[in-house]
Amino acid sequence: MATIAPPSPEVAHRPTQGNGGNFDRGGSDSGWKERPRRNDPSSDRRYYTGMYLGLGAVTMFFAAFTSAYIVRKGLSDDWQTTVMPAILWPNTLVLLASSLVLEKARRCLGDGSRFNRWWLAGSGLGITFLVGQIWAWQQLVDRGVYVGTNPSSSFFYVLTGAHGVHLLGGVIALLYISWRVWNSKVAALGPTPVGVAALYWHFMDGLWIYLFLFLLVWR
Repeated sequence: MATIAPPSPEVAHRPTQGNGGNFDRGGSDSGWKERPRRNDPSSDRRYYTGMYLGLGAVTMFFAAFTSAYIVRKGLSDDWQTTVMPAILWPNTLVLLASSLVLEKARRCLGDGSRFNRWWLAGSGLGITFLVGQIWAWQQLVDRGVYVGTNPSSSFFYVLTGAHGVHLLGGVIALLYISWRVWNSKVAALGPTPVGVAALYWHFMDGLWIYLFLFLLVWR
């Protein structure tokens, strides 16, 4: 009667891959060794580095437009001052408040409900600012000031419109993060997306302060 030989010690003691573990071949005499999973902090830095590069490109874009504004104003005598719409003053305060509220939300990320309330409030203030910018354009239209009325009004519409488009992208990102948290995915979300989105928003806030003061001084 044939007998079944027991497995050799090398085969019997070889670990098997299970539970999604990662294993590495350690050499001819070491067998299979489990490779520990590590959190790579450089992955977070890559997100922030990418954001900094993007913000650098945005800075160059608006620096080029404001430089063209100054040069164009000094080239000819057809420049007519565009009176700033009154709504821009309280609208600027709304945008400043949105940054403060989002920072408050970022500091309580561990509490999903509190975070989402503050985050949604900051997103709502951002939407309010965009509505205020449309209202500012409407005030100009009511005075008969359009994009092609004179070089000053053209630059005003282009600068505020370009900033509005960039800010709209920020609002979409804020609402997406809020949707993720609302669906109980705080753990999957992590602090990095929140920090990167907040960084972008604070930059847009500072950029608007720069544009607002620039348009106010260089009229």
